[in-house]
Amino acid sequence: MNVCLKGAICNLATVRILIVDDFEPWRRAVCSILQQDKDLKVICQGSDGLEAVQKSTELQPDLILLDIGLPNLNGMEAARQIRKVAPGSRIIFLTSYDDPELVQEALRIGVLGFVIKSDAASDLLRAVRAVLRNQRFVPQRLCSIPWMIQDS
Repeated sequence: MNVCLKGAICNLATVRILIVDDFEPWRRAVCSILQQDKDLKVICQGSDGLEAVQKSTELQPDLILLDIGLPNLNGMEAARQIRKVAPGSRIIFLTSYDDPELVQEALRIGVLGFVIKSDAASDLLRAVRAVLRNQRFVPQRLCSIPWMIQDS
């Protein structure tokens, strides 16, 4: 990872990504979307919250795409733990939950992006680019408070 001003990741290096979701076909679909950008590389995949924390500790990925509804440890709690063990990793929730209160809680614990799975084809790469610039990404329909920022 190559870090630029204010901690943003430059385009000079490959961005290392961990994907955690309990549905393997969905992980494959996410990989397909990410392959559209040659600077993004999926280095590992996981299927539950405990594995997310373990792999984050071990690999220190640049970016983690994390579902909320995970077995063994839900994504929200996994994100809290990941922020402690891999503080340099940025987190995007990629989930089917579209509750503005969950978004608020996610942003409070340090998650930078929130993408609804049904919108992943149009929003995922935009969210990744925003988060890599240290900007928040939240779909407009979930922005219920003024400090939620969306990449335009």
